[in-house]
Amino acid sequence: MADNPKDLRYTKEHEWARRTGATVVVGVTAHAQEALGDVVYVDLPKVGAAVTAGASFGTVESTKAVSELYAPLSGKVVKVNQALADQPQLINQDPYGKGWICEVEASQPAELDTLLDADAYTKLVASAAG
Repeated sequence: MADNPKDLRYTKEHEWARRTGATVVVGVTAHAQEALGDVVYVDLPKVGAAVTAGASFGTVESTKAVSELYAPLSGKVVKVNQALADQPQLINQDPYGKGWICEVEASQPAELDTLLDADAYTKLVASAAG
């Protein structure tokens, strides 16, 4: 299993969040993309869309299933990764880099502090693997 970057925060639904100044970049974890298998389509949120922590903001479709994407924090989508429209496999190839999904201007930045840190997320994944 891949190491989870220490500079990120994680949700129990397997999304990650990276603070980048005034905004937060969001993606799915290496664990999530491994469980999904080959990603074939990503339903990206629209720029300007409001997202709410814990609520669905899009889907990822793989050869195995369609999975909801859940917002790690509330705010407004200010940027989406358009490269995923033509290359959804970037989520499999580089989930913490080129496979990012969107960038959110947080309306409640403190929500980020309620997310799991890398160690807690690693324990969550390990306990689920049982």
